[in-house]
Amino acid sequence: MNEDGTSPGDGQEEQIPLRLLSIFNALMSGATTKEAAERLKMSQPAVSNGLRQLETRLGVNLFERLHRRLEPTEEAFQLFAEIQPVFSILRGFGMRARAMRLGISGRLRVLSTPPLGHTIAARALGSLLEDRPEVTVSYDVRRLEHVVEAVQNGSVDLGIGLGFDAHPALNVEVVARVEMVCLVPHGHRLAGREAIDAADLSGEDLIGLEAESRLGSAVRAVFDRRASVYAPRVEVRYCSTAAVLSAAVGAVTVVDPFTASMRAPTQDVCAFTPRCQVPVSILFRRGVPRPRLVQAYVAQLRAALRGFEAGGGETVAFAPIAAKRDGA
Repeated sequence: MNEDGTSPGDGQEEQIPLRLLSIFNALMSGATTKEAAERLKMSQPAVSNGLRQLETRLGVNLFERLHRRLEPTEEAFQLFAEIQPVFSILRGFGMRARAMRLGISGRLRVLSTPPLGHTIAARALGSLLEDRPEVTVSYDVRRLEHVVEAVQNGSVDLGIGLGFDAHPALNVEVVARVEMVCLVPHGHRLAGREAIDAADLSGEDLIGLEAESRLGSAVRAVFDRRASVYAPRVEVRYCSTAAVLSAAVGAVTVVDPFTASMRAPTQDVCAFTPRCQVPVSILFRRGVPRPRLVQAYVAQLRAALRGFEAGGGETVAFAPIAAKRDGA
């Protein structure tokens, strides 16, 4: 009778505990009971008792006791060959888990707003993947509200956005603050200046961001500080669209520095005053641990942001993003 109440002949003999197979594997590898006990972090009596349990369950004599050593029987060699794939899988499992723990394996899911997703977030991903051939990635670029929703429902590991620094239901980590800049087409009357003030743009055929957007609202706030009217001739939602139209129609626009880094050859970048600082933020779902792979990507993102970060100056206040309501 086995210790669990079963007998070798009642149909339960195939359910061998892994603990017993581990003892068998260690002994078949040439270890003595003492060496097997040390390797498996067990007591020597526990190893001897486990071997007896295994032989009882199998109904097979696995070892001969000769000259105070255990000599495998022919049946033991045959059964040992059968269990080798099991331990190969376990070794692979352990190596895979260790790689995930170290952040060199696994799957990363990232969602970003366009200015960052097309520039520094992509560069950070490239750096991350250089020495991590076993990492797979889901990467997409969406509007801010979609990024927030994806982080809330857990369909991504992290979201990246520009122009917000708080959310009532998410952890928001501001990793940098950057300054909005002007794109000026060659030949424009304001071309060649180191800085363009909001007052200088009064009456200009400005390509502007929608005032309802977060960056558009920030730019409008700067105009208000100068008591200048923010009245773009063309309004767009995205900074990338503003940059394209600026080059196409020969008008000035105010965009984020990431979009400006992808400007056309016919455009120059200059400072926009008064300074308009906006936060670069990473969104995480609350209560969810951050795997090493996510931490490694955040480190690469911080490194990619160097050179874009703003100096001193006034920071525009941003209202927190509202939490998504059920059914919204």
